[in-house]
Amino acid sequence: MLEREEYVEQAYFFRMVGERLPENFPLQELMGQLRHEILATTKLPMAIDYLLTELRHSGAMSVAMKKLAHYFTPYQAYVIEAAEEDRGRFDTRVAIDILHHQAKYLSETPSPEGLFLYQFETLARNRMRYDRGLDAMARDPMYNDDWRQWIYTVRRQVGIIDLADMIFVRSREYLRRKARPGMPAPEPEAPVLFGDKEGKIAWANRDKDPMYLFAALQRHLGYPMAPRLKRIDETREIIPQLLRRMERLEVRIKILEQEAREGLDITQFYAGQSKPIE
Repeated sequence: MLEREEYVEQAYFFRMVGERLPENFPLQELMGQLRHEILATTKLPMAIDYLLTELRHSGAMSVAMKKLAHYFTPYQAYVIEAAEEDRGRFDTRVAIDILHHQAKYLSETPSPEGLFLYQFETLARNRMRYDRGLDAMARDPMYNDDWRQWIYTVRRQVGIIDLADMIFVRSREYLRRKARPGMPAPEPEAPVLFGDKEGKIAWANRDKDPMYLFAALQRHLGYPMAPRLKRIDETREIIPQLLRRMERLEVRIKILEQEAREGLDITQFYAGQSKPIE
């Protein structure tokens, strides 16, 4: 795990990139400008320099992020790689927003439970590949060996077993329900990864859309919400379009008025000629 100030600067960097991308700023120019806004006491400016170098040579950032594995996590590199695929429909703006919210969460009071649910929701909402995404998640430094083994189990069973069931059987709520009345809770057969509240919410959302599970966990436990694609505000283009249409209408009206008064002189529309061609 990096120091907190690294995640704070990463969150600022990705937020500013996401805000200025819709304004048609060139990505290389934008990153070069933001490089000077980042704290020089962090390692992010050096990482941006390396990203810029790779972006100029290959046109892709994910290659550089994979090489900077000591700074960017495999999941961050996978999100950018999915956005850079030619055949994919995953938008770059959403990818940048995902990294922004993740870095912001890691700069506060993160937990493995919250990070896993956030990362898994981003895979589900954006229809990314579960096999590659979960493999990248398992290599995140936030997770210990117990979490990694369970993530690989989820990778094998996703689509076969409900996610709510997989969360429930790894929670303390499962042990409480399994205990007999008046008897202590039995010893867990596998490491417990989720608490009582996560287990109760997972039990209540069995056989339902996983999005209901994520929404309930976010409401009750304050886990981060996966970003969604925001529509570009097209109202800013309406006024310039109306002005151009009004200019064309004014030209047409002038032509009609001239034709009604004295007839239309078409010679004025011949470029570089004083009289029409016979």
